[in-house]
Amino acid sequence: MAKEDESKIFAILAYVLSIIGFLIVLLAKKDDKFAMYHAKQSLVLFVASIIGWIVVAIVSAILVFIPVLGTILASLLSLALSIAVLYLWIVGIINAATMKQKPLPYIGGYAEKLKI
Repeated sequence: MAKEDESKIFAILAYVLSIIGFLIVLLAKKDDKFAMYHAKQSLVLFVASIIGWIVVAIVSAILVFIPVLGTILASLLSLALSIAVLYLWIVGIINAATMKQKPLPYIGGYAEKLKI
């Protein structure tokens, strides 16, 4: 297997396996700049999604006190976050599969600042 193919596989695994994928790349391919780039992007996506779900949970707990409308708004908020995370996940996988080192929209800049 060519080095480029191996880098691509590890970069995709970083997204598919989330935090576990990041750790696999960190342990197995720390010197592979392409795989580590996507592993960092995946790590930031994981952390951002956890923070997003915490925020959604807090806001939903407050919204639930508004009869009917609160439940609808909480559901829409949860759906919006799910779609956003799925979109970023797909963009990351496509970037890795096409061998592009392009930051994820909105959150990718944070990954580029990581000193791992």
